[in-house]
Amino acid sequence: MKKTAFIFPGQGSQSTGMGQDLYNNFESAKKVYDTADKVLNKNISKLCFEGPEEELKKTINAQSAIVATSIACLNVFKDKCDIIPCVVMGHSLGEYCAMYCAGVMDLETTMKAIQKRSELMDEATKQTKGAMSAVLGSNIETIKEAIDKAGEFGLVQIANYNDPTQIVITGEVEAVEKAGEILKEKGVRKVIPLAVSGGFHSKLMDKASEGFVDFVKTINLNDAKIPVITNIDASLTTNASEFAEKMPAQINHSVMWLQTIQKAIETGVDTFIEFGNGKVLAGLNRKISSEIKTYNVSNSQSLKDTIEELMVGV
Repeated sequence: MKKTAFIFPGQGSQSTGMGQDLYNNFESAKKVYDTADKVLNKNISKLCFEGPEEELKKTINAQSAIVATSIACLNVFKDKCDIIPCVVMGHSLGEYCAMYCAGVMDLETTMKAIQKRSELMDEATKQTKGAMSAVLGSNIETIKEAIDKAGEFGLVQIANYNDPTQIVITGEVEAVEKAGEILKEKGVRKVIPLAVSGGFHSKLMDKASEGFVDFVKTINLNDAKIPVITNIDASLTTNASEFAEKMPAQINHSVMWLQTIQKAIETGVDTFIEFGNGKVLAGLNRKISSEIKTYNVSNSQSLKDTIEELMVGV
């Protein structure tokens, strides 16, 4: 019997047109976008479907757009298929979709939370200019050595442990650039600057994290009905009070995605379903383990294909 996990992508997975097919064909998807538009008091659905791309990729818009799209994908799937995951998880921003899926927050609370999160992070990027780069084909020891050396030029940290071959560094612009130069001198295959507006998942986000602590006190959180493997520690979490602590901390701490997927595999998961635009997490999963299978639900066709393949042999 397959053990299944539901997973949700983070910022950077957005693209113009996402979700429109589901919105046009499924009432449950339409309801998600309509609720998002109402709660956020802006036409997030139009941004998803029509762009413009420049507006969609702004942190202040991208986060709520991605969350709405992923939840729309999830709800349509749940209407058509009764598979219940044994664990859920999301990459950074995607963790909010995982918490929604697990019943920690309802849809309105999830959208309010992600809007506040994006506002605080956007404000933080205006106060201190930051940067991020993906490091490909290096080991963690080499990256940590480069970070230590580049530290004299400013703040630089590890943002994401994405897979065994990809780690993202973050921090102040000069320090991130210097770390990249040091890594290239050490023979690292690729260091790719990312098109982001700030040094996310670093101490540059401390004020955003502190502001979110106050916000979390104002919302209702429930114990999870399904365990969530949380980003900051790759541990199974169900208690509402733990989520209240981890939600602000996630903003300025590393995303331990590699360890999160490994934890799911340790619990016996062999099948993952990615809900949301693109197949970013499926790509990372292939690098993490060849023993697991990852499906994707992003539109009507992928929904149909995924359900058909999952039902084989059931």
